[in-house]
Amino acid sequence: MRCRGRLRLVVRSAARISDRLHKRLLELDDPNVPIAETYRRVAAEAERLGLTRPSYERIRVLVHHSRRWKRKRGPSTTSVLVDVAFRVRPPEAVLDQLSGIGVPTRR
Repeated sequence: MRCRGRLRLVVRSAARISDRLHKRLLELDDPNVPIAETYRRVAAEAERLGLTRPSYERIRVLVHHSRRWKRKRGPSTTSVLVDVAFRVRPPEAVLDQLSGIGVPTRR
């Protein structure tokens, strides 16, 4: 019995991504570009590494988690030091940052 229909191109995608590709995702993600562009970059990297291309949905979820974590993390120590140098923050902000108390994000 022979099936007569259209031939469809099936793209292989993985539900789970490797740790190596996940680390590259964190490096490639730029909050100033759409998630679709991040997906294209990660998919190209997966092909370059010889890995199965991750699904768009999985990348979208991981990018949302990553961006949410970066927002909650607060300013970097370098940015706090620059703010203190330009007198945007008080000198105590450096101690708060280094001690782990953290400082609020400047708006």
